[in-house]
Amino acid sequence: MRITGGKARGITLKAPKGESTRPATDRMREAVFSSLGSSIVDCKVADLFAGTGSYGLETLSRGAASATFVENDRAALACLKQNIHAVLRSCNLDASIASISSQDVYTLRPCGAGFDLIFLDPPYATIATGLARIFESAVEPLAADAARALVELPGNLNPEIAGWELTRRIGKAGKDKPTVAIFERAG
Repeated sequence: MRITGGKARGITLKAPKGESTRPATDRMREAVFSSLGSSIVDCKVADLFAGTGSYGLETLSRGAASATFVENDRAALACLKQNIHAVLRSCNLDASIASISSQDVYTLRPCGAGFDLIFLDPPYATIATGLARIFESAVEPLAADAARALVELPGNLNPEIAGWELTRRIGKAGKDKPTVAIFERAG
């Protein structure tokens, strides 16, 4: 797994051993960031269920203003810290633009607000029953008025989130196929 574009393109990302973290594939991230294009530049980004930090780190490599990573797994946090250091060094960026919040997303205490892009890569087993709760307790308090929330989820799920509209789906339909759903505030 590596950074797929921007100044840190090619930097290898460390991932914890075991099944507790399911890193986003290079192919999926390439499709997502191709879709987002230059709209990433100068965005304030939150990466919830950050794991390796691949989504947030891709944004920093491609010109985002800052990224906040929310993760509570110790093994993932150790890798995340190393990955952030490697990407910031490669991009010659100040460490102050990346921060880590060691919290559980389901009980998230405020870690800033006004995020333009919010990435969510929750455990697949919790999405069907927990995604609306995540939006209510974490995404809503963090999101800027024109925020987009990008959720990696199985291709067979079609979630409806109150106050948010699914505007785009990247990836192929199917139970075991990862896709990314892009939500924007409704209305």
